[in-house]
Amino acid sequence: MAPRERGGRLAGNIRAMPKYQFSCEVVPRHLPEQSEPAKGVFAFAYTVTIVNTGEVPAQLIARHWIIEDAMGRAEEVKGLGVVGHQPLLKPGQAFEYTSGTRLRTATGTMRGSYFCVAEDGERFEADIPLFVLDASGAGGQARVLH
Repeated sequence: MAPRERGGRLAGNIRAMPKYQFSCEVVPRHLPEQSEPAKGVFAFAYTVTIVNTGEVPAQLIARHWIIEDAMGRAEEVKGLGVVGHQPLLKPGQAFEYTSGTRLRTATGTMRGSYFCVAEDGERFEADIPLFVLDASGAGGQARVLH
């Protein structure tokens, strides 16, 4: 077995796979049929795919979202699980769900994190990278950020 150095690197500058890690991909979309622009209501759905890219099984316990509209108004959302689930993911396994939010402006952003606990008791957070919510249609296709 190759000797490991600090920072999750193997000797010779080859990166080792992190032991505790979930990766997240989000695909947002505008829901015009649930929006009322004249009343300042813009509805969005977003589909999240979470993959255990680490080395040990781990469970998603809680979520933390920061939702910001184009006027800089931010809302924090915290809660247990996602859409009523606290999925336990083995390495390489994925969980996908769709949820939604409403903004008072046609554009905004979301970002956040998941609190997770590995099978061996180690706790870690999985970042959800910032993604754009856009009802303007200017972008054509939904923008996907990894």
